[in-house]
Amino acid sequence: MNRSVLVLFLLLAIPVSAQQPPEIRYHSVPDVLKLPPDVYFGEVPGVAVNSKGHIFVFTRGNSTGPAYAASAAQLLEFAPDGKFLREIGHNLYAWSFAHAVKVDKGDNIWAVDKGSDMVIKFNPEGRVVLVFGRKQEASDEGTAPLKHPKPPLPPVDGMFRQVTDVSWDAAGNAYITDGYINSRVAKIDKDGNWLKSWGEPGDQPGQFNLPHSIAVDARDNIYVADRGNRRIQVFDTDGKFLRQITIDVPAPPDARAAIGNKPTATTGTMAPGSPWAICITPGPNQVLYSSDAFPGRVYKLSLDGKVLGMFGKAGKQLGQFGWIHEIACPSENELYVSEILNWRVQKLVLEPSH
Repeated sequence: MNRSVLVLFLLLAIPVSAQQPPEIRYHSVPDVLKLPPDVYFGEVPGVAVNSKGHIFVFTRGNSTGPAYAASAAQLLEFAPDGKFLREIGHNLYAWSFAHAVKVDKGDNIWAVDKGSDMVIKFNPEGRVVLVFGRKQEASDEGTAPLKHPKPPLPPVDGMFRQVTDVSWDAAGNAYITDGYINSRVAKIDKDGNWLKSWGEPGDQPGQFNLPHSIAVDARDNIYVADRGNRRIQVFDTDGKFLRQITIDVPAPPDARAAIGNKPTATTGTMAPGSPWAICITPGPNQVLYSSDAFPGRVYKLSLDGKVLGMFGKAGKQLGQFGWIHEIACPSENELYVSEILNWRVQKLVLEPSH
């Protein structure tokens, strides 16, 4: 066997998972958002960008009182240059514990509150136009943090248990991931009518272990970040399972945890490649971005699941990440990421791949 044939044979014998995707060069824009002197971010689980380039940040600020029953949610809007514009929904009844914010094609703003089990749709002017779910009554004797019984209680149409995210298809139907307890996806039409839901706790196709983030591509395929199962599941608009995507890139030996001990598990929420946040770029050539908590990377994928590149690591400095919780991707080479541990939003500019 000649040398060139031997080299080719050895290359083909390397498992795909062992071939590291290319590193994407990027930088983080310093001081991208300008907060007023008396306004602060808490943990930042949500960030979104509208058609005018305005940036919406859903933060666990405004927190007072004990850990439970505090109002840890503020929705803030910034201009494209980072100038603070306004707070939306100040003292809103649904505010409890912020989880995600998205903007639809009509520039309506959707806030997903895990603590109140509610999803609120605001029009571009910031007025409430649709309300989904219902929070517990403060006067009820049993009002307390939701429990996780096993087996779980049956889900109820129109109600959520620790809801996580929302996205839309071309017809304006909303898909809501519901979430930490119910482990399902709800489908609601453009007028707010509950159509159906699919999914249950488990690890089989169509089952979930914490559906945490959701995105829809130009062909109306529904991508669900099944975080606890370390995979992204893809469905059609009726909830039919189509395929799944896993990111099988091992963490480097010197990787650090953003907080706590270095994870050792190869499955579950803290495993490398476990999708915390996903985002699909606008067309015509759409790509998928996904983030993990450890080793703190962002992955760029084709819609069929091939890892095209990756970047980042856990840390507290600019360009490092502390649990990216949501990604906004207005273009292939411009991302906004919100971080739980570092209490901030970073604007990332990626060098185009050649």
